[in-house]
Formats: sequence, structure tokens, C-alpha cells
Amino acid sequence: MPAGNSRALLSTMSTFEIDVAKSELSFAAGHFITYGGGRCERLHGHNYRVAVRISGELNEDGLVYDFVALKRRVSALVADLDHKMLVQTENRTLGVEADDREVRVLHGEYTYVFPRRDVVLLPVENTTAEMLAEYLAGLLVEELGERSNLAAIVVEVEESPGQSATFRRTLTAGP
Repeated sequence: MPAGNSRALLSTMSTFEIDVAKSELSFAAGHFITYGGGRCERLHGHNYRVAVRISGELNEDGLVYDFVALKRRVSALVADLDHKMLVQTENRTLGVEADDREVRVLHGEYTYVFPRRDVVLLPVENTTAEMLAEYLAGLLVEELGERSNLAAIVVEVEESPGQSATFRRTLTAGP
């Protein structure tokens, strides 16, 4: 393909990206993960930080998405997780029982009991940084709705400096 044609092709495939990654997009939470072979980590916590990138075409206002609205939504999501115990409900090696007062988590010979108000039950297999990033991306996609200009969302969850996981979801345009 002649060089001129490849440049034209590249220019028609351009997108814009916006990022939000502020210090207020953080939360402190306890968790544990399970491993193959029936092993279970000790309870521990992290000071998580979240960053979000949205890519797509510009809308009629010249924006991919409004920074203020995106920061507000991500802040609300992380606030729901802040100072909570994160418990995975889709893990095949755990038994999770919850009522209005408490959450009981059963793993082998261990039983963990937490006050219900201090727990967020997450529909994930494990509370790894990878699965937390996917979970948050899913919630954000629900919020974004069908916006024909958006191409992808990327969510990064950092559990300690230099240690993070990223999840990317490609979005399809509405009807």
C-alpha cells in the first residue's frame, strides 16, 4: 500500500482518550483471596487507587466524556468500597452467608464473621486487583449507557505503589 494511503487510513481510525486518576479516587479496604489447592490468604488490606481511561470520538460538545461527571461517578464507586471488607460471592471454595446483622464466610476449617455494615459483597470469584478492575469497569459501563461515541474503557486498580492490574472493555455503539 502506498504511504499516502496508509496515512489516510490511520487518520480515519483516530480516537481521543480522557483519563481520571486523582488522589480522591482511592479507597482503603480489607480482603483475602483464595488459591488453587484450597489455600486462603490471611486477611489483610490495601490503600487502593483507581484510574479510568475512556476512549472514543468527540461528541457534539467536543468531548469524549465530561471529566467532572466521570470523576464524580468514580468517586462514588470507590466511596462505596472505602473502609469495608470486600467479600467475593462467586468463589466456589467459600461459603458466604449474610443477613441484616452479619456476614459469615466459611473456608475449610475457618469461619470469619463480620458486621454486615462493614462488608461489601462483590459478585466476583476473587477480590484480586484484576477482578476489582473488571467489576468497577462493569459498573461504569452501566452508568455510561449507550453512547455511540465511546470505543473503550480501561480501569486500573493499584493495590500498592508499583503493583496494579488493568482491565479493558471494548464498547460497541448503540443501535
